[in-house]
Amino acid sequence: MIRTVLSLILMGSGLFILGIATVGIFRFKYVLNRIHVAAKCDTLGAIFFLSGLAVWSGWNLTSLKILLILAFLLITNPVASHLVARTEIRTNPELEDMCKVIELKQEEN
Repeated sequence: MIRTVLSLILMGSGLFILGIATVGIFRFKYVLNRIHVAAKCDTLGAIFFLSGLAVWSGWNLTSLKILLILAFLLITNPVASHLVARTEIRTNPELEDMCKVIELKQEEN
């Protein structure tokens, strides 16, 4: 009974955070702000939701697979968001007019 309640609380929290992220994506005006909201809330919502699924299934092979998926998301989600943001900074020439962007200049070889 306690396991069921805990898993429902974790999954509900994850869905709530993902819902807030959806509202934040539509609320913000600039692309970089949208990427920031999506990266942070998507990762946190996935942590809560997948943790709830792991608690729901108990300690077995399925929960181990869920925890491996969670570890994969924790590594890849911030990296992918960072790459999307850097691509936006490098390819959008009007971005400096819309928001303040400080880009480190790379030395050319």
